[in-house]
Amino acid sequence: MSSCGSTKETVYFSNLDTSKITQVPISKFQKPLIQTDDILNITVQTRDIEAPLALSEAPGTANTTPSSGSVPGTGINGYLVNEEGNVEIPMLGVVKVAGLTTSEATQEIRARASKYYKEPTVQVRFANYKITILGEVAKPAAYTVPNEKVTVLDAISMAGDLTIYGKRQNVMLIRDNGDKKDIIRLDLTSSDLISSPYFYLKQNDVLYVEPTKGKIAANTAATTRFVTIGLSVIALIFTAIRVF
Repeated sequence: MSSCGSTKETVYFSNLDTSKITQVPISKFQKPLIQTDDILNITVQTRDIEAPLALSEAPGTANTTPSSGSVPGTGINGYLVNEEGNVEIPMLGVVKVAGLTTSEATQEIRARASKYYKEPTVQVRFANYKITILGEVAKPAAYTVPNEKVTVLDAISMAGDLTIYGKRQNVMLIRDNGDKKDIIRLDLTSSDLISSPYFYLKQNDVLYVEPTKGKIAANTAATTRFVTIGLSVIALIFTAIRVF
């Protein structure tokens, strides 16, 4: 019985019937919205050979906006969304992007660029789309991902999977919600995760994998042994000093 319980606690989606194909409805993906302090990669291209040299990459070819440089304190190239939710783009000026998806921001910037350039092509991507994974995983770290559509399973894969001591039934998701933090518990052993509104992660989400009781007990036992050995050594030294 102990072995069976242990298997259910460590296998992903252990509630599924392995003898047949099971169809599970997937959660609807919602594109993330641009927020203050986000860093965006913004590229504006045009084939207008008369475009200003400040926009030009090479005369007569697809002209491209110059590099925006490194955002101070981050080491990341891109345009920082300021406290007012704006980015300032050379030749185009200040553009309001906070509260928009990258697709909507692309349309907004293209409309601005169309006033100055012929048939501009615009690309907008997050440069600092970050997910943090902590706790009982092989490689806990903050990961910058190039794709906005990242799931809980994607994040766990980037971190090298959970260790054997990771509590799969109670993974903690910490998410920004204005001036508050939402804390959600996720069960990786249930296929209901795929239908959960939290299956897709958002920028700056934190996943924390708690250790099992076995890991805590092992750490406690190791600490106890270390303290016992230390006290024994001190006692031997004290005894030796008294003898001599």
